[in-house]
Amino acid sequence: MGFLVYATCGTGGNCLQQVKEMKELRNGYNIVGLSQGNLIGRGVLQFCAGGPPVKNFISLGGPHAGTASVPLCGSGVLCIIADRLIKSEIYTEYIQDHLAPSGYLKLPNAIPSYLEKCRFLPKLNNEVPGEKNSSYKERFTSLQNLVLIMFEHDTVLIPKETSWFGYYPDGTFNPVLPPQQTNLYAEDWIGLKTLDEAGKVKYISVPGNHLGISRRDMKRYVVPYLVDKASRKRSIENDSGVQSKKIEQTATTIDKKTSTKAIFEGSSSYFWPSSIKSFVAELLGLMEEPLPPDT
Repeated sequence: MGFLVYATCGTGGNCLQQVKEMKELRNGYNIVGLSQGNLIGRGVLQFCAGGPPVKNFISLGGPHAGTASVPLCGSGVLCIIADRLIKSEIYTEYIQDHLAPSGYLKLPNAIPSYLEKCRFLPKLNNEVPGEKNSSYKERFTSLQNLVLIMFEHDTVLIPKETSWFGYYPDGTFNPVLPPQQTNLYAEDWIGLKTLDEAGKVKYISVPGNHLGISRRDMKRYVVPYLVDKASRKRSIENDSGVQSKKIEQTATTIDKKTSTKAIFEGSSSYFWPSSIKSFVAELLGLMEEPLPPDT
């Protein structure tokens, strides 16, 4: 699932054209990414020349620096076969064409093969020597805020610190480097260091397994970046002891009754999984409630 989206994003294909043509996004929009959806979102952000501006990027459990193991599938025969194939033939043309996680599986003990044959992540992270694209960095650093949420008990992403762009050193599975000690950060391949030094990167750690975020943490770490600036400022003032004011909904805040249908149906024929529908519906509902005092 998703490898076709990777391919079209990576080549500036149809998915990017659809983004450019959406009138609702012309004045800018926010992206909330779930797991590998973060890589698709970054593909739209970094590869989409002339696209509408992305204001805030909120990432929940994103494998931004890659993952060193196959995401959990189960114990069925097909999962066992897939697991063996992806570990033994991960960087072959066939696997790269047919199995989405292969596009962001980064084996520390096979970096040359990863850089040469992995179809998606090396390009997204501007890792390939001699093929750095400055426009990817320019678009990434245009963000107002980058919110990186890591799940403390994540067993799907290996290592879990990849949610913050942390990863293993080349050639070994130990130790896990914090993002600031990786080459991607130090050499500023995509502009993560630039954003961080400007105070625009938020490294958030929450309890729970992969994507197991609580309603409270959603309201605290996600919702503030999806409402208008005035509401966010009032929330910050409340946290500083200034007289509390109820957050008012504005024209820029999504209306639950009308926008949920537009998001799920719209002009697209894409079938939204029930889990994603539930997450988005709950998020829209939380946006209609006052933010908690400690936001």
